Amino acid sequence: MPAFTKGRYSARLAVGQADVEAAQALRHRCFVAPNGAGDAPGLDVDDFDPLCLHMLVEDRASGRLVCCFRLLPLSSGRDIAESYSAQHYDLSALAGFSGPMAEMGRFCIAPETRDPDIPRVAWGALTRFVDGEGIEMLFGCSSFAGTQAQTHRDAFALLGARHLAPTRWRPTTKAPKVVRFADKPSGPDNPKRAIQCLPPLLRTYLLMGGWVSDHAVIDDELNTMHVFTGLEIAAVPPTRARLLRAVAGRL
Repeated sequence: MPAFTKGRYSARLAVGQADVEAAQALRHRCFVAPNGAGDAPGLDVDDFDPLCLHMLVEDRASGRLVCCFRLLPLSSGRDIAESYSAQHYDLSALAGFSGPMAEMGRFCIAPETRDPDIPRVAWGALTRFVDGEGIEMLFGCSSFAGTQAQTHRDAFALLGARHLAPTRWRPTTKAPKVVRFADKPSGPDNPKRAIQCLPPLLRTYLLMGGWVSDHAVIDDELNTMHVFTGLEIAAVPPTRARLLRAVAGRL
């Protein structure tokens, strides 16, 4: 995919090990350093990195990396057992998905940055990738900070009441420690607060018609809870699709 430039930022796929390590260093700052753990000093590394494409969003003036995420393209659901998410969820139902898929993971933005143009450029780059590769489903894990379910009670209630995966695609339990939130689909006590408490990436997925698993997986190592998140590209509302393609310069 050619580099994508918008305003003061540009997005491109990593080329070479130095680019990948720059992404791993930013991931370490965002995911690992706050918990005082990590496999390699200053780097967040796992066995999936060599299998993935790594998207970098950089400040054009300084060259500083401000955002990154990785993509694992799959030819169809037959290959979904090879994904990172399959470590934590039973994705047998999605093995029947016939179209090309891509897992997006490790999405992070440099902690010191607050520019809303950064996620816009990231989504523009992702839109270009999805269109260029003919991807029909995006999926991944959306993370909530901490491992105390009560902290996210309203958010989980909202997900359970309004945003569960279709039965035909719904993941089932695989991880040993989970929080089930679909057993009492009565909705949140405070819907407005629940929406505000959703992680920004997940909120964007849901606005585009995305859905989630019926449980969250507790990840003690990274001090998070995450939900499986899926988005069928054909289900994205036309208005949202036009906005994304406008950002991506595809209109």
